[in-house]
Amino acid sequence: MTSRRPGREDAPSATAAGSGPISNALIRVTRLHVMRARQLFRAVGLHPGHELLLMHLWDSGPQRQADLAVVFDTDSAAMTRTVQRLERAGFVRRRPDPDDGRATLVETTAAGNGLRRSVERLWAQLESITTAGMTPARQETLLRGLEELEHNLVAGHGSPEHEPVRSQDDGAGVD
Repeated sequence: MTSRRPGREDAPSATAAGSGPISNALIRVTRLHVMRARQLFRAVGLHPGHELLLMHLWDSGPQRQADLAVVFDTDSAAMTRTVQRLERAGFVRRRPDPDDGRATLVETTAAGNGLRRSVERLWAQLESITTAGMTPARQETLLRGLEELEHNLVAGHGSPEHEPVRSQDDGAGVD
């Protein structure tokens, strides 16, 4: 059921994940997708998830750093590290929020805005790699299935707590 390279103990074994084959497949595919994204985005000086933060800033404009932590479902320390890394690379800058002197706004720089076409090209390349060999109809079916899974996870269907979670279109795992 699970194809693993020898010595990769960090991936769940087939027996440990036997009662959740879809969840196991999602974890494996997500891990591989992040690895491929890391390879692609490294070429423009980004770490996995940084492109998502830049995309969010391109779409939404300057954002309070605390609000970014909420959007990306991370803690303030992790968001601070992410923003600092992007700031050191010259892709974002922080400035005081004119409406609240205690808050910090994060905005893209000219260099960050200059990455947009490269990020869009790399994102399209990642999509092409991910869906290679799939017909458009198969891609649409897969997308509908993933959207259904997303809905189930957000709503908490089948969980003992039945507690809905927030869904973020721009992803998580920024750092």
